[in-house]
Parts: sequence; C-alpha cells; structure tokens
Amino acid sequence: MITLQGDSVYLRALEPDDLEFIYQIENDEKMWEVSNTITPYSRFLIRQYLDNAHQDIFEAKQLRLVICKNNTFKAVGLIDIFDFDPLNQRAGVGIVIKETAERSIGIGTEALGLLIDYAFKTLQLHQLYANINPTNVSSVALFTNFDFTCIGVKKDWNKRENQFFDEAIYQLINKL
Repeated sequence: MITLQGDSVYLRALEPDDLEFIYQIENDEKMWEVSNTITPYSRFLIRQYLDNAHQDIFEAKQLRLVICKNNTFKAVGLIDIFDFDPLNQRAGVGIVIKETAERSIGIGTEALGLLIDYAFKTLQLHQLYANINPTNVSSVALFTNFDFTCIGVKKDWNKRENQFFDEAIYQLINKL
C-alpha cells in the first residue's frame, strides 16, 4: 500500500471504504469541468473501479491517491497520475479538494509536493504536465508555485453550457 507522508497531510491508496467519497466527487457537476465528465457514475461502476485499484501503475497507466489530513483516515481530496508513459518518462497530474473550506489552507500544496517528489524520485519521471483552465486562478497558482510553466494554450478546447473555453498545458521538467 502506498502512503506518502507530509507534515499535515498524507496520500494513501484507494480503499473500498472510499466508495461514497468518490461517488460524491464523480457526480458533482461542478467537478465535471476539471475531469471532462459529462455523465454521472453509478456506485456499481465506482465499486468496479475500486476493485481494480490495486493494479500497478505500470499496468493501469494511472495512479489515484486519496488526500487525508494527518491523524485521520477521512478523505479530503484526490490526486492522480494519469497518462503514465514509462518509456518517455512522463505523466499527467490532477488534483481535486472536495470542500471549498479545505482549498485555501495548504492541503493541495502539500499533496502536490508529495506527488511530485514521488513521481520524480520513485517513478523516475522526467516530466509532469497538467491541463488547466486559464481562468482557474487557484489551480494556476498551485502549479506555478512548483515551477510548472505554461507551454501552450489549446483554444476553445472544452465546451460547457454552449460556450468554449481554453485549456492551458503546464509542464514541469525534473531537474534532478
């Protein structure tokens, strides 16, 4: 089981008990913008996903970890490595903190720092990238805080409510 420990948060592997938490996030229409989801997920599908969450990152090409505050097992967010490409030593990264009150107290910053360290030191990745709506000031600030650089903007990339929005690509090269 993966556990990455920080000063005030830790990242842990998914557990069957996370079903309701993931169900709430995946079915929150406000979150669909960042996950490119357009339909709800059933508990059945999420349970199947959790049943297969034990797969190795090399097999699944992704890794989803739960963000928890220290001294508690309660999930406050999720952080993902996706599009894992070991040949080219790169992957995408995404993060979501469920409650608005939890978003401005450093949880995301510490979680992202733990994940970057894991990706570069343990997985030996050369680079990480994130797809961010340029108007999402909080996400831009979070990633640029770790020296992610905007390397391009895909114009009118995502459609929501009959309107198109840009998507910026942020990249971090491992300089270790």
